[in-house]
Amino acid sequence: QVQLVESGGGLVQAGGSLRLSCAASGRTFSRYAMGSMAWFRQAPGKEREFVSAIRWSGSTTSYADSVKGRFTISRDNAKNTVYLQMNSLKPEDTAVYYCAAASSFVLRADIRAYDYWGQGTQVTVSS
Repeated sequence: QVQLVESGGGLVQAGGSLRLSCAASGRTFSRYAMGSMAWFRQAPGKEREFVSAIRWSGSTTSYADSVKGRFTISRDNAKNTVYLQMNSLKPEDTAVYYCAAASSFVLRADIRAYDYWGQGTQVTVSS
């Protein structure tokens, strides 16, 4: 089993910044062919939506149009951790943010492409 644990959420004023972290571990993690990791978010009453993804090797990244230029995804392979730096936050960014892992190197926005999910971290942006 692969465990993903998110951290870094919180309450911030509009225009502020937060950095989310997602640490991967587990008994089978070393045998899991990690291809990519992603961040999704889900606001109350809405479907879970894609935010950003990154390949586990190389520099390929992908972003939703709504966060381009404001959010930056990165990773630290030595720490098995993916980060999401969120700047210029808006109230509409308020959601529970989830990280996910996939064996595919192809960066996908479809939740069905991901094998493992974290439990989420709340981000609240006040106006």
